[in-house]
Amino acid sequence: MRILFDHGTPRGLARSFQGHTVEEAKVLGWDTLSNGELLTAAEKAGFEVLLTTDKKLPYQQNLTDRKIAVVVLGTARWRLIEPMAATVVAAVNAAKPGTHIFVGIPAT
Repeated sequence: MRILFDHGTPRGLARSFQGHTVEEAKVLGWDTLSNGELLTAAEKAGFEVLLTTDKKLPYQQNLTDRKIAVVVLGTARWRLIEPMAATVVAAVNAAKPGTHIFVGIPAT
């Protein structure tokens, strides 16, 4: 599975996606694209999931006819996400095109 990390997604999380291809929007030069442009570019490049910390994205974009799924993390703080890595991986694996999944991250 090809996974695109949006600019707020902690890089360390990539280690949890064994067997998947993870790329970063910033490395691809896509960090300045608007949400709609980013989703379109990701779809055209063959990404299946966008992993982001932008909680507003699913409500600002109509995902229904998209070929990409969106997984939203509840925070961008690596120290909070790291213990939840298996939950994030499970959400990405369960994601379906045209949908979004929110992964709540406890603040403790």
